[in-house]
Amino acid sequence: MNNHLQDSINKLEHIVRIAPKLLSALREEEISAKPRPEKWSLKEILGHLIDSATNNHQRFVRAQFEIQPKISYDQNNWNAFSFYQEIESAQLISFWTIYNKQLIEIMKRISTVNLKKQVQIGDKLFSLEFLIEDYVAHLEHHLKQIINY
Repeated sequence: MNNHLQDSINKLEHIVRIAPKLLSALREEEISAKPRPEKWSLKEILGHLIDSATNNHQRFVRAQFEIQPKISYDQNNWNAFSFYQEIESAQLISFWTIYNKQLIEIMKRISTVNLKKQVQIGDKLFSLEFLIEDYVAHLEHHLKQIINY
């Protein structure tokens, strides 16, 4: 495993240790407030991170045994039809936390050979190694929109 990938895994472990407490400190009104009707609330941004975990879980697993699986998703419909805005934030925080702990365990066990395997997203191919590093960077970007960690 290269240093960049190990750094990403370490960063995700750190985030999963500290973010749940910071997320839980947000009042329900604050996390549920929509800046504009067409914009996501903080709760929906957290839901987007759950969707990202869900879709990347498939990528991290399927890339190891399928030849260039094609896995993409419609983020707006995933968010809308997962009903995050209507679900209590404590449940979403708990789910996000447990899901990321599971992804960390998967990431740690992917062989060096499998890290080079590719996933098709749209018309582009990405290595599993890149997708893991990108997943953590994406998660960090959106968490900074919700909390200061």
